[in-house]
Amino acid sequence: MQFIIEATQNKARACRFTLAHGVVETPIFMPVGTQGTLKGIDCVTANTILQTHLILANTYHLYLRPGIEVFLKAGGIHQFARFNGNYLTDSGGFQAFSMGTQAKTEDIGIAFRSHIDGSKHFFTPTKALEIQYAINSDIMMVLDDLAALPANRSRLLDSVTRTTHWAKQSIAYHNSQKNAKEIHNRLFAIMQGGVDYEMRKRSANELCTLDFDGYAIGGLAVGESQTEMYDCLDYALDFLPTNKPRYLMGVGTPQNLLECIERGVDMFDCVMPSRNARNACIFTSEGKIHIKSPSYKTDFSPLDSQCQCYTCKNYTRSYLHHLFRAKELSYHSLATIHNLFFYLQLMRESRKAILNGYWKEYKKNTLEKLSNH
Repeated sequence: MQFIIEATQNKARACRFTLAHGVVETPIFMPVGTQGTLKGIDCVTANTILQTHLILANTYHLYLRPGIEVFLKAGGIHQFARFNGNYLTDSGGFQAFSMGTQAKTEDIGIAFRSHIDGSKHFFTPTKALEIQYAINSDIMMVLDDLAALPANRSRLLDSVTRTTHWAKQSIAYHNSQKNAKEIHNRLFAIMQGGVDYEMRKRSANELCTLDFDGYAIGGLAVGESQTEMYDCLDYALDFLPTNKPRYLMGVGTPQNLLECIERGVDMFDCVMPSRNARNACIFTSEGKIHIKSPSYKTDFSPLDSQCQCYTCKNYTRSYLHHLFRAKELSYHSLATIHNLFFYLQLMRESRKAILNGYWKEYKKNTLEKLSNH
């Protein structure tokens, strides 16, 4: 996979790489499409209005419903969902972590019960890939062992050791498939290690010898403080190769994204913009607003006067306030379009600032505006 660094500003980078369904320009935010589509937004809207080129889908959820046989018959997720951009699928490791006692991590894989019907299932590194081959995602994540924070050194060592072991199985299996057919699915590994310097270094060193297409930083935003996360990224990113994409999983606020771009992250995903939209929290260039507030009942300005999204061009705060209060389903769609557009535009403007040499000023000014509310 060709990966080009187009410009840098200290550690911040603007990069470009090509996947099976189009070019990806970084920094990039991937909207979360758990079920293969964004909540409240169909894939045609994602293509035409949001113009997003990479979204995240959930291996665990798609495996349980609709099931891999549907994807095999449909010809993959792109044909099934009618999204002409790229998909990244996670491995299912985070779902096992989030399910707590409903899942059990073993040396050979993860046992879990379906949240739908209670049926028993087992993910191994190769099974996680087989599911993702059926989905036909453009970027596939290897199965990893995620440790909640805080965690002691023993638990972190288990996590790193098991993650490396599974990564070796995954890339060996993936490379073996290339002998039978052309593989367009790119494979990313996931660094673990909590906020422990030596564990992060060990995890990165072990994974980087395996030459994956890209590397993710996992195991953050799972219980540590924001300061601990930033401090960890200050050294952890330096352990990863500069000639591969760097993906920080599950982070975060607009402020988080800017701070992490500053530290060298290329790719992000988070449920925050869509989940917050559904709960009346709207991101704007001047900070967050809560659209359910009575103060917006007769406010006929757009959600954000600086925004050029479909929602802001056509509707007012007053109307969105009314839709939310009336529990109209169209509220979720319109608010989600805006919040996702805001995140995507933040990445586009960050990229532009890095390419044109004014990243430092852009970041400072944007953070000041975002802190107004």
